[in-house]
Amino acid sequence: MPPVATADEFILQLALESGLITKAEVAHATATNEIQTEATTTYQRLVRSGALDASKAFRLLADRFGMKTVDLNRIAVTTDVLELVTRAQALHYRLLPLHRVADTLEVAIADPLDSDGIDALVHLLRLTIVPRIAPVDEIIQAIGRFYGEEETGVADLLHNPTVTASTGKPDRNVDEESSASDAPVIKLVHTLIAHAVKHRASDIHLEPLERRFRVRFRIDGVLIPYESPPKRLQAVVISRLKIMAGISIAEKRLPQDGRIQITLGERTLDLRVSSLPTSHGEGIVMRILDQESLKFGLGELGFMEDDRATFDRLIAQPDGIMLVTGPTGSGKTTTLYSCLHAINTPDRKIITVEDPIEYQMSGINQVPVRAEVGMTFATALRAILRQAPNIVMVGEIRDLETAEIAIHASLTGHMVFSTLHTNDAPGAVTRLVDIGVKPFLVSTALRGVLAQRLVRKICPACGQVYEPDLAELRQLNITPAQSRTATFRRGKGCAKCHHTGYQGRMGIFELMVIDDDIRQLIHAGASAAKLRAKARLAGMRSLREDGLRKVIAGLTTIEEVVSLTIGDAS
Repeated sequence: MPPVATADEFILQLALESGLITKAEVAHATATNEIQTEATTTYQRLVRSGALDASKAFRLLADRFGMKTVDLNRIAVTTDVLELVTRAQALHYRLLPLHRVADTLEVAIADPLDSDGIDALVHLLRLTIVPRIAPVDEIIQAIGRFYGEEETGVADLLHNPTVTASTGKPDRNVDEESSASDAPVIKLVHTLIAHAVKHRASDIHLEPLERRFRVRFRIDGVLIPYESPPKRLQAVVISRLKIMAGISIAEKRLPQDGRIQITLGERTLDLRVSSLPTSHGEGIVMRILDQESLKFGLGELGFMEDDRATFDRLIAQPDGIMLVTGPTGSGKTTTLYSCLHAINTPDRKIITVEDPIEYQMSGINQVPVRAEVGMTFATALRAILRQAPNIVMVGEIRDLETAEIAIHASLTGHMVFSTLHTNDAPGAVTRLVDIGVKPFLVSTALRGVLAQRLVRKICPACGQVYEPDLAELRQLNITPAQSRTATFRRGKGCAKCHHTGYQGRMGIFELMVIDDDIRQLIHAGASAAKLRAKARLAGMRSLREDGLRKVIAGLTTIEEVVSLTIGDAS
C-alpha cells in the first residue's frame, strides 16, 4: 500500500489491518463517495454509515503512535488554558488546549501526521506540548462549545459564502461587477485585511509553500501565524489581490509592485503590495499604511526626557542637516514624520521628496519619486529648492548628487531632514564622506545624527514584576546599585499580546550632537571610532545604554534590548 498523506487514510489502513472493516465495505464507501457532491472521505462515510466504530479506530491510531485518546464530551477546559490558543488558531490547526501543568500543555489533535499545529504552539508558547488524540468532529464541536461564537474567519467564509464582509464599502480599485462565484474569495480577502488591521499588523505575508498556503501577520516586528486558506485557493486569492493592486495577473515570472486603497468602516487604508515569484507560486506581501493608527507626536517615539529636550533643540534649528539612521524597519520614516509634525506651523513651508509617499500629512507638500520618468531624489530636490521652502525632507540620501544638493540647501538657509542606512550615529559621518562629500562640507552642514532601533514594549495586560538572575544582569552589565532601584518586568503572555508578552514598540536611541570638538574631528577626516569616543565624552549614550534605561524603568525586557544591540555590546 503506498504511503498515506492524511490521518483518515492512515486510520482506514489500520482498520483494514485489524479487521474492524472489510475491503468490500471500503470499496462500497469509495464508490458511494465518487457520486456524492459533498466533500467527505471514505473514512468519514464509513463512520457515518455505522460500518466503522470511530472510537475503536482512534484507539488503534493512538496505540500506533504511542499516544492517549481523550473524550472531549467529558472534559472541562479552564479559561486560562483557552487563552493560550486563539479560536482562529484552534480551528485552523484542528486542535484544542486541554490542561496545563507548569511548562507542559496537553492538546487534543486529530491528525498525528500533521505537525504544523504542534510546531506553531511550541514556537508561540515556548511550552512542551503533549498531544492527545480525538476525532476531528469532536474537536470542532468542542471548539464551538468552549470558545463560543466569534468574528467571521477564513474557515467560516469558506463554509458560509453568504456572510457579509466586515470591510464596509468596497475598495476603490476593484471592478464593481464581480461574478457570484468570486464572492467568497472577495470576502475572504477583505476579511483577511480587516483582521490584520484589528490585530495591529504592519504587514500581511501570503506565502506559497509546497503543501500549504501560509498566511502570517507581522505584529510588533514579529511574524505571527494566522488562519490560512486551503492550498487549492492559492491561485484565486493571489489573482484577486493582484487585480486589487492594479498589477498584471498574466505576469507570473517577474516581481511586481502595486497599491490597494480599501475602506474598513469609516477608515480608509493604503496597502503597498509586492509580488515575488517562488518555486511554489507567487508570494504576496502587503504593507499596511494606516494614517489613523500612526501617532506622529515626538512623545510617542520613546525618548527619555533628557534626550527629548536635546532632540527638540536640534530640530528647531533654522538651517543645517539632521540625519536619522538605522536598518530597514527601525522606524526612521516615522521619526522624520514626527519631526515635521512638531515643527509644522503656518509660517513655515515644508516640502518632502519620498519614495514612495507612505502617509499624507496635512499642510505639507509631498513629492513622490518617479525614477521611470526621470524624477529622482536629486531632480526633485533641485526643483524643490526653487519653491522657496523653509524645511525640506529627503526620504533617503542614496548617492553623491543627492547628498551634495541636500548639503548645499542646508548651507543656504534651509533645514534638511533625511535618513541614511548606517548602524550607528558616528557611522553617518563616514558614510557621507565615503560617497564623496567633502569632510569640510559635512562638518559645516551637519547638526546632529540620531541612530535608532525599535524594541517591543511589555504587554500592559500581562506584564509582571520579576527578579532577573545574575546571568541576565550581566548581559547588560547592570550593576548592583542599578538593580536595587530598578523595576524589572516581563510579560507572562496572554491572548491580547498573542502570548508573546509584548504589545507595541518604542525606540531606543543614540543621539550625537555635532559640537565644535566633533566638527573639528570631521573636518580633519577622523574615523568613526574617534568620533564615537569624542561624542561619548560629550555625553552621548549608546543604543544599548538607552535600552538599559528603558529596561530599568520597566518598559521593555533585557532579552529584547540585548537581541537588538549585539553590535553595541562593548
